[in-house]
Amino acid sequence: MATTEPNRSEPEQQLAALRAELDALDEQLLDVVRRRVEVCVRIAHHKSAHGVPMMQPHRIGVVHERAARYGERHGVDREFLRRLYDLIIEETCRVEDLVMGNTPAH
Repeated sequence: MATTEPNRSEPEQQLAALRAELDALDEQLLDVVRRRVEVCVRIAHHKSAHGVPMMQPHRIGVVHERAARYGERHGVDREFLRRLYDLIIEETCRVEDLVMGNTPAH
């Protein structure tokens, strides 16, 4: 049986529980973004070792299209996902450039 906090109403407790759930999801989201950047670092090392250019425009299209299909299947706005991936791709390109020695570190 759940205990209630004496100074919180039931709706406040429910809101606190929902916020705790959201905070846990945010932590997972950030962990996934970090892991994605780590994979991009490995990709950059591979590209450097094999003379592959950093920028692969067709790959960006593949990533955007996959996100759009996900959005359609799960009811997530396509434009939101495009903007989200634009930010993610911008950061991973920046990191790949650093790893590959294409830009000076700040």
